[in-house]
Amino acid sequence: MEFREVVRRRRMVRDYSEEPVDPGAVERMLRHAVRAPSAGFTQGWGFVVLDRPADVHAFWLATAGAARLADPDPWLQGMSRAPVVVVPCSSREAYLARYAEPDKAGARRGGTGVEGSPWLVPYWHTDAAMAALLILQTAVDEGLGACFFGLPVDSDAAVRATLGLPDDVTPVGAVTVGHPAPRQEREGTGSGSPRRRPRRPLDEVVHRGRWGAPPPGPPAG
Repeated sequence: MEFREVVRRRRMVRDYSEEPVDPGAVERMLRHAVRAPSAGFTQGWGFVVLDRPADVHAFWLATAGAARLADPDPWLQGMSRAPVVVVPCSSREAYLARYAEPDKAGARRGGTGVEGSPWLVPYWHTDAAMAALLILQTAVDEGLGACFFGLPVDSDAAVRATLGLPDDVTPVGAVTVGHPAPRQEREGTGSGSPRRRPRRPLDEVVHRGRWGAPPPGPPAG
């Protein structure tokens, strides 16, 4: 599939069939994920792959709770059918250690930024998110569906215990992977936000030279 087609067709799939996913496709998703850029080539990410029914069930039990899982709403019902869940994780400590090395001394000259780092943004999360995007794009290329979603704040302890996460590792979200349900295939975007909100045009989000500058006029001639 052409890359431009992968980008155009990428969408969040929230309803899956129970058809299994080829393990080779999951392996390719992970191999592409680790090709994402990372600050200082730290590669401080990690990926917990849940592709056995018992592990997937345990994940949803931790995130949704037993009562909600026993009587799921349409979102949870569709999402929990996905046979694969990948949990991308980040490590702040890995980045602080990398930028304490001699070859990164110049990056520390600007003082202290977010959470004791040399930056104004937490790049450990940014890098893990870019890796997650490559998983989403690879799913499209494999003819599969995927959805990145955030984890409930009150599920953090249960998720950590279920996945055995170390204290210095943070799950930045989760990605469901599977074959889209026939209904979702027919309806395209399903019931997600793109059905209720239009995509913003480029001239609203692209700023030339400085924020708020008008877009350039048509070329002369």
